[in-house]
Amino acid sequence: MYAVVRTGGRDWKVMTGDSVRVPKLDAKVGDTVDLTEVKMCVKEGNVMVAPEELEKAKVVAEVVGHVRGKKVIVFKKKRRKGYTRKHGQRQEYTDLLIREIEC
Repeated sequence: MYAVVRTGGRDWKVMTGDSVRVPKLDAKVGDTVDLTEVKMCVKEGNVMVAPEELEKAKVVAEVVGHVRGKKVIVFKKKRRKGYTRKHGQRQEYTDLLIREIEC
């Protein structure tokens, strides 16, 4: 059984026991999070896609930790103009452990 759930502006295919790194969620480590925006659910060969079938579907996940991603450097330059700009950014992520899928 697996489900496709939307969080952080992206769709994630998850199964029970999977570990997923999603954009940062406002939850403490050890809390459980209900991901209710389920796009698709497959259970015993039955594919559920219709919105009325997925109204009560949810994915229960546990927050394992918060991490920061690799630093990305943005460098801009205009030649012969004396213009340079260097800017760094690190994305923050939340690690989730999928506990249960309810379809």
